[in-house]
Amino acid sequence: MKRLISLIVMTLVVAFTYAQMNVKCVGKATQVVHTGDTLFIFKNGIELQTVNNEVADWYSTTNGTTPVLTNTSYAGTLDDGGYYIKQNGVTYSPFYVFNCKPADIAFTAAPSCTATTLHLTGDVAAYTYIRPDASMGTLARVCSINYNALAWNGEAWADSAVHTDMRLSRTLNLPAMYGPTDISLCYDTELRSKLDLDSACVEITLKDSDLVAIDFHLESLATLRGEKGEKSNELNRATDQKCITATTSDDYSGALEVAFYANPTPSIHPIYFRWDIYKANQHIATRTDQDIRYSFAEPGSYRVVCNVNSAACTPDSMEMKVNISESYLRVPNVFTPDGNGKNDEFRVSYRSLREFHCWVYNRWGKLVYDWTDPARGWDGTINGRKAAEGAYFYVIRAMGTDAAKDAKYQSKISYKKKTKNQDESVIGVYQMSGDINLLRRKE
Repeated sequence: MKRLISLIVMTLVVAFTYAQMNVKCVGKATQVVHTGDTLFIFKNGIELQTVNNEVADWYSTTNGTTPVLTNTSYAGTLDDGGYYIKQNGVTYSPFYVFNCKPADIAFTAAPSCTATTLHLTGDVAAYTYIRPDASMGTLARVCSINYNALAWNGEAWADSAVHTDMRLSRTLNLPAMYGPTDISLCYDTELRSKLDLDSACVEITLKDSDLVAIDFHLESLATLRGEKGEKSNELNRATDQKCITATTSDDYSGALEVAFYANPTPSIHPIYFRWDIYKANQHIATRTDQDIRYSFAEPGSYRVVCNVNSAACTPDSMEMKVNISESYLRVPNVFTPDGNGKNDEFRVSYRSLREFHCWVYNRWGKLVYDWTDPARGWDGTINGRKAAEGAYFYVIRAMGTDAAKDAKYQSKISYKKKTKNQDESVIGVYQMSGDINLLRRKE
């Protein structure tokens, strides 16, 4: 019984299997194989014939009960659509025939804040056909679009050539346009080339007055002190003047003045700017100029949010993060001025100081050296001669950028720094003293 069922299934499969297609083109045409279907697209007039000029019956794939042509080897009057042939009881694979679409497409452009929509007129329909199983086949038509777009090149907005291929349809969407440009649309290019037809292209020009979209590129420039690497004992010191990206968070030492630039795209329409500066979640400042400068004098995490808009468009806001560190001052207890390049000077480790003064005394209380630049230090000499080994006494007074503007030094010296210390010293004010030991390598 199982063997009989298998034989029946095999017979059915054979009965519904098409033989290889047995037709060929007459006249100028191109053959396309699309998702397993064979299509003939003709330059003008559909002309097919059987291979070897054999007699055949021609059937439509949409109505296979009655031949559309009988006992003829040639079909020169077929309409667009799907067909198959039967010869000597053999049914051959279906095929689909079309005349090339006319070159009558035109388009207009409708720029908006977020896109440039092209509206096409003329015959933009795809090639569609019905298979013998009643399913729909579609051969999409392709168009190529070329234009210039304004793009940020790292320093300025500049024209950048854009080429894109799209499926031909009544409406096509391109990105927003920020500058005048010619838009060229060519369609059916490869197909028309194979048929020795002239290219089909159409072009329009977008002028400044047509455009409404705006965009901007947020950028900042920090004012730094000294050259890169000069102050190696300053912690978390910025080493680059650029802090551009809106998602980057950089640590800067001390009061930092930053210039922020909106860099809007050119526009004939008035553009309005709003800068909002937040410390944590607290709003602390608003500016309305295109470019601004702001001084970050207190430690904390800041957000600088930029909004740009015109009467018609408001792009998404952009923001930057700036982290200003708290002041910091620590003092070593030993240094070794032996010329080996390591720990050769008595230097403090610091961050975010606006004032600094250190005095060094010998065991008899005589001042041997003092300096006011925290990036520098004492090299262990007195009047150009090597100082004796042993303990020396230092006194430091320093003021951090996080100290209040009216903060003053107090009579007491405190090493610790809190919001307010138990000894009544205040944040950002340093009054310190202690021993520094001078050691030299043995000769």
